[in-house]
Amino acid sequence: MNSNPQHEKILKLLSEKSSMKQDVFANTIAVFNDFKDVLKTNADELSGKINAVDKRVSVNYKDLNQQSMQLKVAGDMLEFYMHTNVFDFDSSHYMFKTGYVRNNPLNSYCGIINVYNFLADSFKYNRLNDLGYLIARVFINREKHFFIESRSGLNQKYFNFSESPITGDDINNIVNELIVFAISFDLYTPPIDAVRSVTLSEIQEKANSNALRTGKRLGYSGSYSGANNNFDDDINL
Repeated sequence: MNSNPQHEKILKLLSEKSSMKQDVFANTIAVFNDFKDVLKTNADELSGKINAVDKRVSVNYKDLNQQSMQLKVAGDMLEFYMHTNVFDFDSSHYMFKTGYVRNNPLNSYCGIINVYNFLADSFKYNRLNDLGYLIARVFINREKHFFIESRSGLNQKYFNFSESPITGDDINNIVNELIVFAISFDLYTPPIDAVRSVTLSEIQEKANSNALRTGKRLGYSGSYSGANNNFDDDINL
């Protein structure tokens, strides 16, 4: 049977690129499950300690499904969501200037774990219009190396691909820093001009707690002083 050049090209792509993406996806699932274990452990430890100080303050972990989980810390909810696809980056991305990626372009392909910060009451009262903020994205590649884009100090600490695969200590540090960031990122009352209008329908539905939108910086422009990046305040990041 004569060889088919197109089939050879397809098989090469399947054996190299598609197989690599399977490795990335498997690594992302494994790291996400490691995050689950760390969140459970931290929730148990923090819950016991804060319960001895103030029983009104709670820390709880909830496993939603294979792709998402929540950590409630007092009035904040951290939502961890794993994307099921594998991504590359635009050629202008800074990572393509690093030796790690230049030596092997396949190292740039990553799975993503997104972390969102919501108000816990948004879930409690089913306020579907409330805003959450994307505060971190954890990228994992085929070698389980990682880097982070974040609103918090993690952005500086894990700006480049790690020199070695992600560890449990790395994940524990990431989780703790995100908890500190979420607690420190306070809910501000919006300027009166931003909330002076309300429809009769909204005020009548207010008793159901799902009509009037709430967010930590709703109605404000500018930046959160505890972060290095600006928040687009009226947009669900």
